[in-house]
Amino acid sequence: MIGAIAGDIIGSRFEGHPSPPSDFTLFHPKCRFTDDTVCSLAIADALLGDRDFAAYLRKHVRRHPRRGYGGMFRRWALADDAPAYNSWGNGAPMRVAAVGWLAQDEHEALELAAAQSAVSHNHPNAIKAAQAVALAILLLRDGVQPANVRERLIRSFGYELAPHQAFTRGGFDVSASGTVPAALTAAFEAKDWEDAVWTAVCLGGDTDTLACITGAVAEAIHGVPAHIADQARAYLTGDLLNVLERFERAAGLRNS
Repeated sequence: MIGAIAGDIIGSRFEGHPSPPSDFTLFHPKCRFTDDTVCSLAIADALLGDRDFAAYLRKHVRRHPRRGYGGMFRRWALADDAPAYNSWGNGAPMRVAAVGWLAQDEHEALELAAAQSAVSHNHPNAIKAAQAVALAILLLRDGVQPANVRERLIRSFGYELAPHQAFTRGGFDVSASGTVPAALTAAFEAKDWEDAVWTAVCLGGDTDTLACITGAVAEAIHGVPAHIADQARAYLTGDLLNVLERFERAAGLRNS
């Protein structure tokens, strides 16, 4: 989970801008946590509670209302009884990391990933993308080799996960189907966590979400260096830190 949060914070200052140079500094005074962190921790909080994903998302969004939410999602979150709006956006996979760490098995991971997506992002492409990210984290955390996880995702979800295919995306792509293959490939190709996030951010576009998903999956492969985790925590507010700490205790996570 701290991998997703750190990725979001690192990518936040480049969102919508041209790709930065490959040697950019990870943390910067212009960095901040965005909707990716808020929603990721909202799903974690829901999993630790009664699993009412809509209620927890609304609670956390209203507590942190100016963090870069998409217009349709913001309207959904501020309305008490708004239905899902058939979104195919990348908001579903970017917030799903906690499912991969807390699910007991593949069946539960797929079920919970779909459930947390469907409260707002109920388009099949969004649900599929959330399931792919959650399953990747679950398999990697259980010791399955990254090459085997990549092959499993190609077979199960039909994604193109070779660099020459996944990294051809251009422009500002907020679709789940356009974001997740690139983010997964950045994680699978990297030599360590930092390399994964550098690659994701340098793709440009929706950099905070790309780096959030990449950072979440790369954490399950490499862990997150302690100095990265500590710097990311320093950006969070007390309520979000509390959720993160409870989640980490429940998941048995430790930073390298």
